[in-house]
Amino acid sequence: MRPFPTSSDAFVTIFFAAIVLSFVQARLLSELHRRHHEQLHHARSISQAGSGSHNGSRFVVDNNGLALVNNPTDSHPKTVKSNFRSSTLTSPPSQNTTLTGTTHDFQDSKLELKLRIFDEPNLSLKERNSESMLKSDILSFRGAKLEGLIQRQSGPPCPGTNGTTFPSAAGIEYLTICNINIPGQDLPFESVATFQDCIAQCDSINSKAGEDNCLAVVFVPGRRNDANDCYLKYAINDATPTTATLYGAILISSATTAQSSESPAAASSTSTSTGYGASTVYAPGSSVIVPSIAYSQLHGPTQNQPSTQYFDVTLPADLTLIQSLLTVGIETDLSIEYPISPDTGVLPFNSTTEPLLADLTDTPHLSRDGGKGGLLNGQHMFIFCDTGSYSTTTDNSNGNFLAFVSSSVATDTGMNALYGNPIYLEDNIGEWSDNVGRMRGFSPLTAGEQGYNLVMQGQGQRYAIWPESSIIPINSQMAALLAPIVYDNVDETTSVATFTYTGATLLTLTAGTQAGPIADRAVDRIFEENEVEWGCIGGIRSWGPSGIGGNDGTVYLMGNVRGGLLLAKTSPNSVADRSSYQYWTGTSWSYGMQPPTSTAYFISGSFMDVDVFYSPRHLTFIIVYMTIYADSTFYYRYLLADQGILPPFAPGGDQSSDYVANILQYAWSNEFTLYKTGTGLSGHYTYAGGVHQGYFGADDIINGGTKMLLSWTAPTGQNPASEVSEYQIITAEIDWN
Repeated sequence: MRPFPTSSDAFVTIFFAAIVLSFVQARLLSELHRRHHEQLHHARSISQAGSGSHNGSRFVVDNNGLALVNNPTDSHPKTVKSNFRSSTLTSPPSQNTTLTGTTHDFQDSKLELKLRIFDEPNLSLKERNSESMLKSDILSFRGAKLEGLIQRQSGPPCPGTNGTTFPSAAGIEYLTICNINIPGQDLPFESVATFQDCIAQCDSINSKAGEDNCLAVVFVPGRRNDANDCYLKYAINDATPTTATLYGAILISSATTAQSSESPAAASSTSTSTGYGASTVYAPGSSVIVPSIAYSQLHGPTQNQPSTQYFDVTLPADLTLIQSLLTVGIETDLSIEYPISPDTGVLPFNSTTEPLLADLTDTPHLSRDGGKGGLLNGQHMFIFCDTGSYSTTTDNSNGNFLAFVSSSVATDTGMNALYGNPIYLEDNIGEWSDNVGRMRGFSPLTAGEQGYNLVMQGQGQRYAIWPESSIIPINSQMAALLAPIVYDNVDETTSVATFTYTGATLLTLTAGTQAGPIADRAVDRIFEENEVEWGCIGGIRSWGPSGIGGNDGTVYLMGNVRGGLLLAKTSPNSVADRSSYQYWTGTSWSYGMQPPTSTAYFISGSFMDVDVFYSPRHLTFIIVYMTIYADSTFYYRYLLADQGILPPFAPGGDQSSDYVANILQYAWSNEFTLYKTGTGLSGHYTYAGGVHQGYFGADDIINGGTKMLLSWTAPTGQNPASEVSEYQIITAEIDWN
């Protein structure tokens, strides 16, 4: 069993109120639902837009997609499109010079504008000082190209431009919506200064992903000085008018164009939609391409950003157990004979909890380990084991202990790893138990487990749920996670902790709302203490002919035993039915469960952490893992198939095939070193290593790209209440050939 964990974070807020439908809002709601069903994955060329108007002013767009000031007498010149970064001001201007000044642009708002004059043969300039830049006759030109970068908006877009279209700073067309909420369906939350900054975040996500992952924004002005709430939306279902002041924008023109791989081979490869929005690119040919590592980049420790709100709920009194159950020792009935405790697990965001939103009065400090997870319904989650929360910690003062839970969850905010930077993690509003930052825990506990812990934890005994694997997707909206139920007994005399596995619980996960990812305890204990720890090290989703995100195919669970990994399988609709599972015997499938002494491995080795995934770039499976030998190293092997493997939903794939079944038919390669993490600040080995599949969108290894995100836990040896915390969750990017 791995070292004793602790930590957590958060940062998200919500708002939104009730409804008054105006004629414009009704039209916009209809437009929202219409656009949701459109295909936005091919760009609408700006040059095809011809001319347009904003507040009585006109502009035209040339064939290169660059804006031209159309009317020299117009006092409101218009510009779109930008990719120029310099901001030098010269007077008088000359060829190849950037002009910076203030002008008026769309939405009757003052903006800071940058123009670059290209060196064109037919360009002529008039000398003007900087004050003259307020007028559009600063230039006279015949076919000159201009680029503009809108930097800052100081005027509100609502209500004056409700229902009108406008270009973002990157030249992407949006539709303005005012006072309309799009509940849930959130990408990572942002805190920004202006509405335009919020739109820029949406553009940035789409540009980096190479596809339209962000379809809309909802901006809440006036939250804090220079920091307002920016909600980025991956879908636009259930849009609702509200009396709250909200600025919104819906993506109209595609923000991205198809991206091709850098490798010559990929130029002739085939692609298909994954069902999550990313386009999967398959290598050409019919042979396995040998995977190798081209590059790696360390991001550093993740940073916690707790939310600023929580649900102020009134809970019933905790269950009081009879005295005979409050003794040292395992009582399995506490895990299977009691209902779920109402004060554990993440609270949902809905019409019941929304009115209960209240502000946290402190910024809690969190200390924890673990950090595996995955992508579900647009949210990139990191799931942790033991998590301690403390009052605000500074350089000069450690926080005071508040509470302790056995699991927590955070979502990536800002997608910083796309830029090679440390990730910011947010514990969302549904996780908090009170206004100072005590936590409810991610995995719900039964009332029996919680009642036991409330009395016995102070004496060193408790029940814990420790999620230790990446999530297993069931479909596009739900995932499974099998987690050990652990009895923790600390000897008061020696302080030695004994961890006893008492079985595995099945958690079903949903995500995509402001409350954060939610775990439901679908089966309190699906596998027992004397059985293989099925699924606790992870699993593999074999998608069916309907493609990634569908409901067909097979779910595989791995079982980690001495000497290698075993395999069990069931259908996606039967994951919670213990009797539905079949087990690999080494030669065939059987409904008879393999024992912990079985040697029917699908791969041999001594594994601590494991992820197995299909790589369209290599047409084979790759296993990434850390071993029990505590060497702070990730390794990988690949499946030595005699020909390239294609899923049933891929172009040329066999729709009747179970492509994951190939891992039972072929041998695995020799072991290769993937990445050496180094030891933590304490000098102790790292652990809890995992692959965050799908993080890089179209560039991700599971979508035929080259990139992969790794994370791991590094012990620091520091006080958990200190700024450094007892553990650091560290990430790195791996680029494959």
